[in-house]
Amino acid sequence: MSTSTLAAPILLSNDLLTGAEWNPAATRELLHLAAEIKSAPGRYSSALRGKFIALMFEKPSLRTRVTFEVGIQSMGGSVIFLDHTQARLGDRESIPDVARNLERWVHGIVARVYQQRVLEEMAANTDIPVINALSDKFHPCQALADFFTLEEKIGSLRGFKLTYVGDGNNVCHSLILLAARLGVHLRVATPPSYAPAAEVVSDAKRVARETRAKIDLFTDPFQAVAGAQGVYTDAWTSMGFEAEEGARNPAFAPYQVNAKLMTHALPDALFLHCLPAHRGQEVTSDVLDGAQSVVLDQSENRMYVQKAMLHALLV
Repeated sequence: MSTSTLAAPILLSNDLLTGAEWNPAATRELLHLAAEIKSAPGRYSSALRGKFIALMFEKPSLRTRVTFEVGIQSMGGSVIFLDHTQARLGDRESIPDVARNLERWVHGIVARVYQQRVLEEMAANTDIPVINALSDKFHPCQALADFFTLEEKIGSLRGFKLTYVGDGNNVCHSLILLAARLGVHLRVATPPSYAPAAEVVSDAKRVARETRAKIDLFTDPFQAVAGAQGVYTDAWTSMGFEAEEGARNPAFAPYQVNAKLMTHALPDALFLHCLPAHRGQEVTSDVLDGAQSVVLDQSENRMYVQKAMLHALLV
């Protein structure tokens, strides 16, 4: 299917909660905008002038906080950081009350939370944009940066063969939703009990019929990686699931991305990881630090895609 037959760019919401808010054309436009902002940042240095953005974080952060703060300020905006790592959102004051108060003072909310329902409740009670900076279910900012990085490296994403190996977690869910919108052929290899949510896969396959993307699930990592142009992994135990680590580690041990697994991908296959990485668990240091690794490019590009989404939602 040629790009000309796809629907015109549509934003289905003024929030970014999952990665499904943009249709395929709008998703591609966002990546193009990120590339433009990266190549000519001065052109956007005042795009957010007079805009105040609240950053609300229940979880620790390096990449997400720094890239949002630097990105917002480099576009002329102002950041209000609200640290909720000690007291969860909703503990002291109801989430609707927090949202309704914030919209009187700021122009947008970026929230990093334990539960997706917190974001959804916040978005339902305010008219200003709410951006998911990570939840237990989705991580759209990361997945957008991942595909932007791949597009920089290889050009068109249509038909690109990417394999995700590990936990069917928040990052995996957003990769699935966005792969479908970008025409990517995504294979996901997980232990049987840790597959991605069926409703996420179903939604992605519906969109994939339009874009000719492919979403396939595997339990054998070697079969999934065979012929891949890119191999992606993430931590076996995400924040909020630490109590399960004892059961998870042995279940995921066969899914480690190491030199042996990478030999089943194409010789020039790229390696991706959203970081932080647990060396010797989900990935070995030789792969993480190797010539095929683009993990630092992914980190850098978080800022540019986030600047693009802020521009799309606030300007």
